[in-house]
Amino acid sequence: MRRHAGGCDLDKIRNPFQPGAGNRPPELAGRDEVIDRAMTALKRVASGKTVPSMVLVGLRGVGKTVVLKSLQKQAKEQGFQIVVAEGGEGKSLEEMLMPGVRQALLALSLLEAAREKARQALGALSSFLGRVGLSISGVDITFNTTLGIADSGDLEADLADLLVQVGEAALAAKKCVVLFVDEMQSLDRKELTALIAAMHRISQEGLPVALIGAALPQILSLSGDAKSYSERLFVFPEIGALSDIDAAAAIVNPAAAEGVKFEPDAVTEILRVTQHYPYFLQQWAHDAWNVAEEEHTVTWSNVIDASDTARETLDESFFRMRFDRCNQNERLYMRALAELGPGVHRTAEIVAQLGCETDKGSQLRYSLIKKGMIYSPKIGEVCFTVPMFDEFMRRAVPEFVPKA
Repeated sequence: MRRHAGGCDLDKIRNPFQPGAGNRPPELAGRDEVIDRAMTALKRVASGKTVPSMVLVGLRGVGKTVVLKSLQKQAKEQGFQIVVAEGGEGKSLEEMLMPGVRQALLALSLLEAAREKARQALGALSSFLGRVGLSISGVDITFNTTLGIADSGDLEADLADLLVQVGEAALAAKKCVVLFVDEMQSLDRKELTALIAAMHRISQEGLPVALIGAALPQILSLSGDAKSYSERLFVFPEIGALSDIDAAAAIVNPAAAEGVKFEPDAVTEILRVTQHYPYFLQQWAHDAWNVAEEEHTVTWSNVIDASDTARETLDESFFRMRFDRCNQNERLYMRALAELGPGVHRTAEIVAQLGCETDKGSQLRYSLIKKGMIYSPKIGEVCFTVPMFDEFMRRAVPEFVPKA
């Protein structure tokens, strides 16, 4: 790395950029519209209006979780009762939601106007958990079960019963309960069906319970398959790469707040190499700052010098953790997809690259969709759920030889 005579490195402690999954960037650029839309919807629910639930849809690294956390913070500050849940492999819908539901009901039970309704709802929660003998760490129900409510053993009916009880307690308290559910695509068909049906029931009864979720793009087909009326109950705003203006602001403004300037050529190079994706913008800006040689300026050459470090960090912290979850055959399928370049490709082309039977290719495709590595925007097409993953796969498996 070159040094200018008399130069002074930027203070790394003051580096404002914060790469990392779910980390809030110093400037949440380009997301004001969707945040305002969501908060308006929540306020309408709180005022007794019926509005569709919202699920933020986008690839990995676009900031869905960051937006979700921002909405959680704003909702809590404005007096909403929030339930925070995150999906994951091996985690049931009950395990995701019930600890937060319990906390919300206990908070409502402290309000005189809602005390009786909240206690009834806590009894329904006890019935809901007891119907399958579920024991969840942190959920210690000491209230008597409510016989005949949320205890049938049918998840779709019982979840709807329980959330209606929650909604009635919230109505008595003149509060709104908001379910924030991240990684919704990890729900299985039965669980997603139950959640959609419960929100349908809530909507029909006009109760102050709302849902804001976040998911990979496959949620669009999953929700349609689960319930045909989901398109009327949900809206799916897309969270994608930032515009030129917003992407530049995410770099320039945090630096300016520290008295540092990113030269225009440096910004242009970061936008080019990161394709405007927020996670990658943070990584490149962070590393370019750390190699800067001047006291108040980050240059184009600093970005070039930092690029290898940025790629290596992303390979280890962002890409490889997903790569390592896949077996050898799944990795070959992804490498064949990467060979075709970025974007959407036909499954037939991938099978041809692999030289395998169509059934084998279908099995691998299904497995990778289930793991959240790829998704299918249309029948017979697939795409990576992680931006720039094709570039990583070519680095990770450089000796791939296509059969086609």
